[in-house]
Amino acid sequence: MNRFNFRKNLLMVVDIVLIALSALVSNAILSLACVLLKLPQEVYVVNDIRLLWIILLNAMFCFFMLFICGAYNKVWRDFNKKDYLYCTVGVIAGLLLSGFFASLAEKQANPIFYVINFVVSTGAIILFRFIFKRTFINLTEYGRSENYERTLIVGAGQAAKMILTDISNAHADPNNPSRDILPVCLVDDDDAKRDTKVMGIEVVGTTKDIPRICKEFKIKLILFAIPSCTEEERKDIMALCSKTDCKIKMVPYLSQLLFDDDKPQLLNQVKDIKIEDLLGRDPITFDRTEIRKFIEGKVCMVTGGGGSIGSELVRQIAKYNPEQIIIVDIYENNAYDIQQELRLEYDDALNLVTLIASVRDYDKMEAIFKEYKPQVVFHAAAHKHVPLMETSPAEAVKNNIFGTWNMVTLAELYTTEKFVMISTDKAVNPTNVMGATKRCCEMIVQYKSQSGSETEFVTTRFGNVLGSNGSVIPLFRRQIEAGKPVTVTHPDIIRYFMTIPEAVSLVLQAGAMASGGEIFVLDMGDPVKITTLAENLIRMYGKIPYKEVEIKFTGLRPGEKLFEELLMDEEGLKSTANKKIFIGNQIDIEPSALLSKLEKLQEYAACNDNENTVDMLADIVPTFHHKKNL
Repeated sequence: MNRFNFRKNLLMVVDIVLIALSALVSNAILSLACVLLKLPQEVYVVNDIRLLWIILLNAMFCFFMLFICGAYNKVWRDFNKKDYLYCTVGVIAGLLLSGFFASLAEKQANPIFYVINFVVSTGAIILFRFIFKRTFINLTEYGRSENYERTLIVGAGQAAKMILTDISNAHADPNNPSRDILPVCLVDDDDAKRDTKVMGIEVVGTTKDIPRICKEFKIKLILFAIPSCTEEERKDIMALCSKTDCKIKMVPYLSQLLFDDDKPQLLNQVKDIKIEDLLGRDPITFDRTEIRKFIEGKVCMVTGGGGSIGSELVRQIAKYNPEQIIIVDIYENNAYDIQQELRLEYDDALNLVTLIASVRDYDKMEAIFKEYKPQVVFHAAAHKHVPLMETSPAEAVKNNIFGTWNMVTLAELYTTEKFVMISTDKAVNPTNVMGATKRCCEMIVQYKSQSGSETEFVTTRFGNVLGSNGSVIPLFRRQIEAGKPVTVTHPDIIRYFMTIPEAVSLVLQAGAMASGGEIFVLDMGDPVKITTLAENLIRMYGKIPYKEVEIKFTGLRPGEKLFEELLMDEEGLKSTANKKIFIGNQIDIEPSALLSKLEKLQEYAACNDNENTVDMLADIVPTFHHKKNL
């Protein structure tokens, strides 16, 4: 406050001096004009005691009116266009009063003098304020740490107030990592908040102005502080934020905020924006009570339990108090990682068995079924990488199709209650070997369901999973962090996306809802353009796409298509209790034809005859349209 009073007093003195000098400069300009234009100086120029009177009256009345207009009530960094306008009004009013009283005392000057004096006085006062403001900001910012971040806060409500309070407290603590956050301005779509202040920080526009404001105010960090907004509103605002070069952080939803003594410490809960925040749909909700009834007290087996989907399945199953979890995976490193993670979290409270085995080995898998007698089987083991399966179709068939055949056969043999297979949207009208093998797996599961088995067989189908092994996001991140170009196969390629927890929750919900034979499909909202995904991820690293990080288009890979589909044309849709989950109608399977073709397929795959393997696969899956790349 003392510093502010000093600056205010300094400004008052400078204004008085500038007003006095402006009168002298105006008089000099008139004198020069009279010489150049050969005008009578006695008419226009003030060369007597009147000039002293005018200077004193100008200084007194202009200072008074500037004071009345609030020219000395603001700190320097908060000066804006409206304040400069008030200064202009103050000078006009002051000069009018000065001229009026000068005329009463018969000390007035020519009207042209007052016009020139107004221009010079106003220009001097506004220019001084602008220069001083920039000098003040540069001086106060000089010497700050390299981590100092000029910050825009989106939202001017209660959350913004709490964040500003937290930032203020952080500035007083030299060990607080948030002390280098400098709130510069706010934006809010409420017109009533425009040009108002929140704890001294001004609301300078709406969310639509974010790109312009970030450039104008040299913003480095955007804090999204509207925890009560809808997913659609958040998506729209995030899209605007992603057009800037700023880092983006956000306050969680109200339902996700943690409270301490009924007061959330928001700054500690602010998180980095995640790529899934831009998917453009509401988070998927599930009936956890129904899932608990499905899992609790059951022996649950997860094949591929060390993979990205399988390991998340194991994590979520563990929360519902199963009798036992059996992790089956051929890759020991992943299996070990999830085993250690669960042991650390649950200690001895979770009955966990981790087995290294391949679903291709019927005898080994039978021994596991015989010993542990799983009541629920989640079959997530599969080769999923599209280009690799194009070059090794026989291996895809051995692992995906006949690994699944082994599992469904044993599940039926040992009267497993439910068998849930993990499928993919690439199984719909497949153009690659991996998708065709998964479609064949769906047919096998439906065949078993239609065979009168006591086991309830069900398939879950979903799109690409963010962050899973082999997905684009980890690849993009590695490329950006290594300073390499981000590679996208085609500028127009689009995909459906969901998060790993959403995908796994769908699997559990489907298992709980299943009565046998269904293909459960998740409504995943609008598909996402991979190029846009890459651009947004680059921006989230604080870099500029195509300028600081190149995006290179490499061409579609073997078996890859521009658009993925979630449903076969002949399946149709049936709604469920969960508005985001639908059921595709069963497709009748001719058992003898399917079994005969599978027998031939197995022979070709066992001989590593890739060409005939692909041909037979196309015979089994009529919707498989494949350009051979063998």
